Amino acid sequence: MSESPETVNQDSIIEIEQKGSTTEINNKGSNVSTESGQNEQKISRVDNDTSASGNDSARNSIDKSATKWGIHEDLKHLQEEDIILAATLVIDAKEGRNFTFKTDPTYVRSYNLYHKFYLRYLLYFMILFNLALALFERPAKPGWEIPAWASMLLELVCLSFFIYRFTHCAYFSQRSVFWRDTKNILILVVIVLTFIDMLCFLIWDNVKTSSRPIRWSRPLRPLFLINFPDGKQIRRAFRNIRRTVPEIMNVLVLFLLSVLLFGLLALKLFSRRDLVYANGKPYFKNYLDSIWDLYVLVTTANSPDVMMPAYDRSNWFAVFFVMYIVICWLIFMSIVLAAIYYSYRKNLKNEIKAAVYGKRKKLGQAFDILKVQTGGRVVVTYTVWCELMKRVIPDRSRSHIDLLIRVLDIDGSNMIRKQQFLKLADLLELQLSEVKDRLTFLEHTFPGIYNSYISGLLKRVVRHKAFRYFFDFMIFVNAWFIGFDVDEADWFFLGIFMLEIVLKLYTFGPREFFKVFWNVFDFIVIGAAVIASAIEAIEDSTYEEFQLLDYLLVLRVLRLFKIFGSIKRFKVILQTIINIGPSIITYGGVIVVFYYIFAIIGMEVFQNLIHYYDYYNETSQPFCGNAKLNGTQFYTFHYCNNNFNDLLHSLVLLVELTVVNHGSLLASGFVSVTSKVARLYFFCFHMCCVIIVLNIFIAFILEAFILEYTIQKVGKLESYVEQKIRDLGLGLGQTGPRPRQLSTANDGSELVPNEELANVDQPDSDSDTESIPDLSTEKGLRFHLKKKSRKKVEVLLQQMFEGEIDPEDEGPENETEIYVDKGPRRLTLDTVA
Repeated sequence: MSESPETVNQDSIIEIEQKGSTTEINNKGSNVSTESGQNEQKISRVDNDTSASGNDSARNSIDKSATKWGIHEDLKHLQEEDIILAATLVIDAKEGRNFTFKTDPTYVRSYNLYHKFYLRYLLYFMILFNLALALFERPAKPGWEIPAWASMLLELVCLSFFIYRFTHCAYFSQRSVFWRDTKNILILVVIVLTFIDMLCFLIWDNVKTSSRPIRWSRPLRPLFLINFPDGKQIRRAFRNIRRTVPEIMNVLVLFLLSVLLFGLLALKLFSRRDLVYANGKPYFKNYLDSIWDLYVLVTTANSPDVMMPAYDRSNWFAVFFVMYIVICWLIFMSIVLAAIYYSYRKNLKNEIKAAVYGKRKKLGQAFDILKVQTGGRVVVTYTVWCELMKRVIPDRSRSHIDLLIRVLDIDGSNMIRKQQFLKLADLLELQLSEVKDRLTFLEHTFPGIYNSYISGLLKRVVRHKAFRYFFDFMIFVNAWFIGFDVDEADWFFLGIFMLEIVLKLYTFGPREFFKVFWNVFDFIVIGAAVIASAIEAIEDSTYEEFQLLDYLLVLRVLRLFKIFGSIKRFKVILQTIINIGPSIITYGGVIVVFYYIFAIIGMEVFQNLIHYYDYYNETSQPFCGNAKLNGTQFYTFHYCNNNFNDLLHSLVLLVELTVVNHGSLLASGFVSVTSKVARLYFFCFHMCCVIIVLNIFIAFILEAFILEYTIQKVGKLESYVEQKIRDLGLGLGQTGPRPRQLSTANDGSELVPNEELANVDQPDSDSDTESIPDLSTEKGLRFHLKKKSRKKVEVLLQQMFEGEIDPEDEGPENETEIYVDKGPRRLTLDTVA
């Protein structure tokens, strides 16, 4: 079909509604049956600046051709399977998936089934359930332990589902790629080892009933969380750690050699001087103890205790310890952090590159399936676009689909070139709402009341700055009353804050209200405080019986941070904390994985060696139930509750070791009841979780803060899609097209000055009233463009990287080339700074 040479006005939106014709296309494209009827077209215009007759003519031609010949000419080169495959690739690009699957229709259907949300969430549940079994396996809290056969039966259920997911993934994946993937090999190895462990446990438990069999495969359970494709975020964090460790190994080796050298010097300096610690223990009498004491000094846990015996003998010995602290703690630990940060930044950039190139490759493959050549151009036509979007966003209207192509269509021809098609994933990420989507519950149910004059006046009051200022002042007054323990005013402040929440819910609606973090915080804290106060009043509970209200009152004081968020000096810091929240959860998951592994190992090695008993009860067992702790600081400081007798106590103990303070004292208790070999466990934990993982987490915080600070100071980071939407005036809160100060031909992301937009984008405030847009005045389809401060760190970095590369660059053929160092480049100030 020949395309109309006329162009479509960029300021009109056209909806076409077809009735009375049904077209059935056979999957192989051989049999086509058409039921003809009368075509009725209803064209509704949103903007009427100019005529769109060319567009109407083109669509009328499409409809007539489809009715007359049964299949549109633009679809002749495609089968139904091709459309489904292209839609699958587009969804992969949008979701950030990186699977290499077989493209036959059967395998594509299996691939789509694999990604059904219910199977994914069932996998998450099974992984968490499998990890939670350690709560009920020996050793466990009293009353929680279940028989070994019961826990193994439940674990078999989890393993059965893991095997199903593994074989399902192997079924649709290309065999050569699947078996070269390390994570798939690890999943299979862990499953096999778990079955072997179960068999060994059963044999051991039945042959030697007097001994305690060990489930040595339990520390491997977190590997399911890391290696299944559904856990891509936590797997990416572990991949970053795996690539960082080899690069900082030279620094760690030098650090450990320095500790060994200073340990040797300390042995020669102090071993023959008959010095002892304050508790009577020998002072640097052998080499291993010297190494351990100096390594602990790097953590500052035994400072200045380790120095005092020598310092008391001669003040000149302080020179040795000062030199050691400066070299091994101040310099080497700082270099370790710097090396980790540098390596993290490089690996993060490579991850961002891989994500961007992976997304573009998927979209490029989809474009190659759908493309046709017309007028000397390779494009995706309007008809093909509609068929594709029906499968990518099946619940959206035709007007929604038309608006999406309008953003990507650069010349009004209703066709998309490859350069614009590669922006499709970014476009689909943006929320696009219709009028009915933006109606609040009350506006939809009681439009007359909600849109009345009095209601409008009330909503304007709630949106006014004075409303926020008044309740911010009430927060300060409430904090003052709590600080001076004036309980009589509790119900007054609870009533005031409940009124605030009700007015906001009425004005903004539940959907927009709960999108703001501080609104959710207020709702939970104030709602719980009201319920707790009511229960306390009804039951007339005493202070000892009911203390929940006190905790909730303290949480109410945290609402002061909401005020700090509106102060410019604090805004970058608080916004950084909010933006890195999802990533904090990811790295928190990484730390939990390490904690779980070390907790299980600690439970197997140290279980039931230390018990907690009442220290002041004469009938209870002394010395934490172990006479070897008699006279130790571990018992003197009442640390008996820090043990490995169950999973919860083990995790708490590992958190205390992460803080490092008195970590050596905690370790000394377990050394006393076992041997000095136990120090290896605590050394490995400190090296893995504190020096490596926590420093990588600190590197992430540094990078997030620097990025957030840069964006806040320089300007607004916009992608090509966001620029085009603003230029067309289709953003939520825009009163019209943006003046074309910036060229939309640039397909990269760039920093642009903050333009003045109506209602929504004028303030970049995190206030719980100003940050919620007024949607009641918006008409038609509108895009919800996030502010620069509301984007995830990864999204910002991807947009920045896309601005550095060619618009159609899909990256190297081999993904591993992304991570290869290209060699030294010309040194510039920008590359250094």
